[in-house]
Formats: sequence, structure tokens, C-alpha cells
Amino acid sequence: MNVIGSRPTGWWRDRDRAKRELIATLQDFADASGARVTVVLDGRPLAGLPEGAHGTVNVLYAPRRGRDAADDRIVELVEADDEPAGLVVITSDRALRERVELLGARMVGSSTFLRRVEDAST
Repeated sequence: MNVIGSRPTGWWRDRDRAKRELIATLQDFADASGARVTVVLDGRPLAGLPEGAHGTVNVLYAPRRGRDAADDRIVELVEADDEPAGLVVITSDRALRERVELLGARMVGSSTFLRRVEDAST
């Protein structure tokens, strides 16, 4: 949600739509760049969008509700990776940034990433 929430687009009025729009944006990015993309979403799974590969984006959900649930799942993914230095985590959350950087992953801020995506699509 911190990628979605990094811009005041009205996302709070329809969180499910905002999540679907983010996934579509990430699919376009992955198609254009060849990057492997995983998105971890908070909240209940979206209708018609279970965990797993959806086109070029792997969709995951936080396994529990509450504060930092998706962040914890992201940290688990980084911890489980054999080469965390090859991972880039997109977030604007300072605490998550510190956690994944300690594990060896790189970090890019949400707004910076979204600007790169927009620039690549023009």
C-alpha cells in the first residue's frame, strides 16, 4: 500500500481498484523491462486474483492482517532468497527499507520507481 499511497490519486476511495491498477502498471513495466516482479498486497485476496503468477507479475498477499503484515512477508521473501543482493524492494517505508537493506537487498523509493515507470512508458 505504500507504493499505491505514495501519490494522492484518490486510491483510498477504491482500494481494490487501486491494487488492480498497480498490478496492471507493474505488468506493463515487467513486459517492457524484462524484470521479474512480485507484488505483496495487504488485505484480503482480490476477487479473481489469487496468489500466483498473473501474466508477468507474481501476486502475493500478506498472510495476516494488521500493521506491517505485508512488510513482514517482504522481509521473509528477502531472507529466503539465495541472492538478496539481486533483489530490489520498492517502498517508501523507512523501517522496511532498513530491514531489507540489512539483509542485502537494494531499495528504491516508491515515487522514484513510479517516475521511472512513467518515463519508460512515454
